[in-house]
Amino acid sequence: MFPRLLAASAALLFGAGVVMAQGAKPNDAQIAHIAYTAGQIDIKAAKLALKKSKNKEVRAFAQDMVRDHTAVNQKALALVKKLNVKPEDNATSKSLVQQAQGTEASLKKLNGAAFDKAYADNEVEYHKTVNGALESTLIPSASNPELKELLQTGLKIFQGHQQHAEQVAKSL
Repeated sequence: MFPRLLAASAALLFGAGVVMAQGAKPNDAQIAHIAYTAGQIDIKAAKLALKKSKNKEVRAFAQDMVRDHTAVNQKALALVKKLNVKPEDNATSKSLVQQAQGTEASLKKLNGAAFDKAYADNEVEYHKTVNGALESTLIPSASNPELKELLQTGLKIFQGHQQHAEQVAKSL
């Protein structure tokens, strides 16, 4: 079951490149939607972990994910409202949602230590993927300076999440 989770994470990486593969860099409305969607996916996974896990470290990590991704998404919503930009659904955000649904279904089938390990390992891969997409595609493609700044701030936070997820995964 775990290789399936990693395959889903790898698919996210390719999904993040869908817009670029079509020959057009994502516009700010698409970038906002991709970033918001990625945050919502991690919030949903963390809430699942809070329901299923009894492990203190896993639960603390999941609480951090809910808190931090909710805060960044609230800032993103405030920014798009301020800029009067409507986030635009796109192939990348749709791919993210589709892959997340498969990962969620796999995680729901697990319990106890197996769940904890799969969740933590998936969080490592997910943050690697999201951070890579932010660095290589989303931040360089953003044209609005405020959006670019928000993405750069998010990247710093999410790099910390990746390190934290790696520590949790190692401890399991």
